[in-house]
Amino acid sequence: MDPSILKKTGSTAALIGTMSFVLPYALSGVTFYTLNRIMTLDKSVQQCLPFVISINSMSSFPVIAQLLSDLNILNSEVGRLATYTSMINDTFSWLLYTLAVTASVAMRGLHWITVLSSLSIPVFLIIIVYILRPVILWLTRSTQVGQPMKDHHFISIIVISLGCGLCTEILGQHAGFGSLLLGIALPDGPPLGSSLINKLDAVTSSLLLPIVFAICGLRTDLISAIRGKSSGIIECIIIISYIGKFTGTLLPALYCSIPFKDALSLALIMCCKGIIEVSRYNLLMDSKILDDQSFALLLITMIIVTGVARPLIEYLYDPSKRYRVSGRRTILHLGTNFQLRVLACVHSEDNVPSIMKLLEASNGTRFNPIYVFVLHLMELTGRASAIFGPHHQLNKLTSTATHTDHIVNAFRRYEQYHQGDFVTQHFIAVAPYRSMHDDICTLALDKRITIVIVPFHKHKIIDGTTGSVCLSIRTVNCNVLRKAPCSVGVLIDRDQVIANNQFLSKGQSAYRIGVLFFGSADDWEALAYSRRMAEHSLTSLTVIYFRHGKDTIEKGKTSESEYIYMFIASSIGHGKFSFREEIVKDGVGTIRAIRSLEDAFDLFLVGKHHDPYLPLLAGLNSEWNEYPELGVIGDLLASADFKFSVLIVQQQPQDNCVQGPGILEGVKNLTISTCKPSSRVHPDNSVEEDFTPVHASDGTLDFKSFP
Repeated sequence: MDPSILKKTGSTAALIGTMSFVLPYALSGVTFYTLNRIMTLDKSVQQCLPFVISINSMSSFPVIAQLLSDLNILNSEVGRLATYTSMINDTFSWLLYTLAVTASVAMRGLHWITVLSSLSIPVFLIIIVYILRPVILWLTRSTQVGQPMKDHHFISIIVISLGCGLCTEILGQHAGFGSLLLGIALPDGPPLGSSLINKLDAVTSSLLLPIVFAICGLRTDLISAIRGKSSGIIECIIIISYIGKFTGTLLPALYCSIPFKDALSLALIMCCKGIIEVSRYNLLMDSKILDDQSFALLLITMIIVTGVARPLIEYLYDPSKRYRVSGRRTILHLGTNFQLRVLACVHSEDNVPSIMKLLEASNGTRFNPIYVFVLHLMELTGRASAIFGPHHQLNKLTSTATHTDHIVNAFRRYEQYHQGDFVTQHFIAVAPYRSMHDDICTLALDKRITIVIVPFHKHKIIDGTTGSVCLSIRTVNCNVLRKAPCSVGVLIDRDQVIANNQFLSKGQSAYRIGVLFFGSADDWEALAYSRRMAEHSLTSLTVIYFRHGKDTIEKGKTSESEYIYMFIASSIGHGKFSFREEIVKDGVGTIRAIRSLEDAFDLFLVGKHHDPYLPLLAGLNSEWNEYPELGVIGDLLASADFKFSVLIVQQQPQDNCVQGPGILEGVKNLTISTCKPSSRVHPDNSVEEDFTPVHASDGTLDFKSFP
């Protein structure tokens, strides 16, 4: 739990978080007061109902965060808003709990103990912040970046946590309250957070939690819940509290102009409960505050409400629907001197050189710079809430900042070296791999990205063997290819195999780029991208047009052959451009032709999708393809037999576009020409202090775009 998130919450999250606690508490409290006035309630019911009202008015942050993660919407708009709202709601519940414990001591006539208990909590907080926190930070900083925490350091922190729990128990509070305060005071994420998960999660999730749930099941007396004489009254209070929770979330969300489906989904999320509430039920049961019937009714109602709400949330809320845009966001449909806006996704420092080389080959100039949005993607470990925002607003105390700083500094030096050819802005996304594509697509949508570049999940090392393989990154790439609101390029980096990691510079031989053209829409997108590369003084472009021997041009009909020849005619004299035709009969001939080109190129561009009935690919369309997300040719080029780098390009899918020009309109405008100088030289816009954070305080994510 990161308390700094509370500073970023705006009026929307604050209003919803407050009302989702106050309204159920007020409604059920008024109902309890009214029933107590008009009828005689048992003393056991009068004792337990105030606690029932308090528990059902809260929404636990850990439970909500886990629910959002299970639904793969933790880093969606509604997910972020639910995270902030539940954190505010949870803060109210802990404050109420502390006041209730203090009041109960005062009601017993122990006034001196009440005063000491009230004064001891601030003193305890001061000890945590100014003594225990620096000690634990010193222990975590002694751990090298990327390395696990030492065992004796970890044990020391566990002992400190247990000591804090003992202190709060002595002070009259629950033992978990002290450990909670210590955890809030410490930075989340690795190495401490990840070490806690790696060492304790298996025990707690596989052993302790099942035991807790089994005990709850054994203690649940269904007969007393049905036949109890006060069951109707208790269930009435429980239902009213759920109605108040639902209404207290839905109405403020609608008031803040959140769409109805999103507001309804948020209300259902806030009504869900889990292990935190179950543990409190058990605690109150052990304290003889809850009896058998109230415990059973609370547990049964919780199971029913949460069990019904979860599938409804999955049905109502689909974050990918917002990625449908009007118009085409492709390179093909832009003008000759278009503003290329690239979203470069980076998982580790190993991805940086290949992306930089691709960007440099894309020919940015002072008069037509490339706007690069660098998004560092990291797996969510050691914390409950996701992170998404500009790098410069990241908390520098976290180890996440240390990992990202190296990447940011590399791109900054690269930008300074090229002096206005590139304009960069740096973002970071820490999220589960299953929903990481939401951050990529959200940034691509709000920044009007033309093409997203994602690294392949495998890469080669110098001896030609397979290096790191991350199947989770493959899942991210598949989701991006399916849902992106713009074109996507999957970059297979093999520069390390041929020991050619240097940037393009004078004195080097030309960077040899080839385009494998089969006539699909994705091939045209790859060709449109290559037209900009052809303008670079240190690149050479070759278009290889694959044709079947029986291809003919129908009279009176403009075919793809005519368009490709028009493209060739307009390309003559612009850069190092060449063209060749490959006449093949089937897939075997296509493979043979591609293998003959292996030593002649450093980078190949190819489209992802192709006509499955194309004779040129006969025999290649097989269910045995290892990487079907790359297409037939992309899967072939991803094999270990080739040593050149590959960029598999997918044009923005028509499904992700509400309306826009067809492919022929883009093809007609596809010519290679030099970038005409304009009177306006783009300034250096990489000063990140002018950019605002990404948050959900207003119900929508807030970005500022480049001019």
